[in-house]
Amino acid sequence: MNSKLCSEAPDIQLFDPETMKNPYPAYKKLRDEAPIFYEPGMNVHVVTRYELLREIMKDTETYSSKFDDFMENVQQAAFQGLSEKSQDRLMEIHQQMIPIPPTMLTLDRPEHTQYRSLVAKLFTAGQVAQSQANVQSVIDEKIAGFEGAISIDFMERFAFPVPLRIIGDRLGIPPEERAFFNEAATAAAATLKLSHVEPDELIRRTELGLELQRLLVSLIEERRIEPREDMITILANSKLEEETRHLTDGEIIGILNQFLVAGHETTTSSFGWGMLLLCQNPGVQDEIRGDPKLIKTFVEEALRLEAPVQGLPRRVTRETQLGGYDLKEGDLVMARFGAANRDERQFENPDGLNVHRQKPGLQMAFGSGVHHCIGAPLARQELNLGWFSLLESMRNIRLDDSFPSPEAEPSFILRNLPVLNVQFDKIRAS
Repeated sequence: MNSKLCSEAPDIQLFDPETMKNPYPAYKKLRDEAPIFYEPGMNVHVVTRYELLREIMKDTETYSSKFDDFMENVQQAAFQGLSEKSQDRLMEIHQQMIPIPPTMLTLDRPEHTQYRSLVAKLFTAGQVAQSQANVQSVIDEKIAGFEGAISIDFMERFAFPVPLRIIGDRLGIPPEERAFFNEAATAAAATLKLSHVEPDELIRRTELGLELQRLLVSLIEERRIEPREDMITILANSKLEEETRHLTDGEIIGILNQFLVAGHETTTSSFGWGMLLLCQNPGVQDEIRGDPKLIKTFVEEALRLEAPVQGLPRRVTRETQLGGYDLKEGDLVMARFGAANRDERQFENPDGLNVHRQKPGLQMAFGSGVHHCIGAPLARQELNLGWFSLLESMRNIRLDDSFPSPEAEPSFILRNLPVLNVQFDKIRAS
């Protein structure tokens, strides 16, 4: 592979809204013809092959996770496109917000390790096993709510509320604040999509972000006085080992915000895409029903085929070559997990659902290396328990043809289904 070949990308607008709705034909063309190419609109070098992404994820000294300025630049570009009135209102809100410093997602070792170790204790195998009964009860409660229905919006009735309830329990959100938390957490996750929104919606999300900060600060103060067994308590009372100091409110809120995305948005997306896959592959429903091993592989295949996080940037720290492609210090590479997960060089029949696939866990939906998603064990637990229970309760699941075909929301980072209307034939009585 040579840099000339890689730099001469096909005529593909990867971040065009229509392409983002179904990026997979574009991904394939890029993997075959330009596995690394420069995208001038975003000023990033897009990487689409599995082996190249693995190299990026392993070499954290060359490919840094300190990409805060990239996110800020994208958001600033959207800000500049607003009216003066909208800009003034957003500035007014931001001036009241606590500044958020880099923590886990946008740090490298050793700083990254300090923060990650504080919350890792909540996601050990033992801790996840202890949470199983609570997770199962949430799943059962939502499925019981289907009783008597023959058609539902699966996203609204199950995929959104289940992960939100579970991450809310993990964080320690009081019951009386759950309705607001659900709305604010959804808005916080939507910000990371970096998709176009109307000014009024952007202002609404920012106002919710301010109110969410105020709620979290009040809970942090409460937990320092009356500790409980939740994530807010751990963060409020822990110290950074190297600096022997407590976390600031901004650091705690930054970590909690990351878990709002990792703990509910990505799991919500996986449930949605998994349900769509079952509708598109009806024979798989009966094949995996009641079989935890096959359901486990189905979960990994759904994650592989529709990675909830399609890509994340890395900053190049020194002059280097990636697969023969020249990169210089300061360049940004965009590792597209959604493309790597369908690379035929790594996965046989990559666009097909195969519940008998060998080594399905090689998919990169949860990232790889030191930044592998810390909440992956909890997400897998939710997905495996959820699909087992859903398939025990529902038969002949299919798309509801009285509604438009489901379509992804155009998004630069996250990939989700806003709506998924399905019909089914049978609900098991509780």
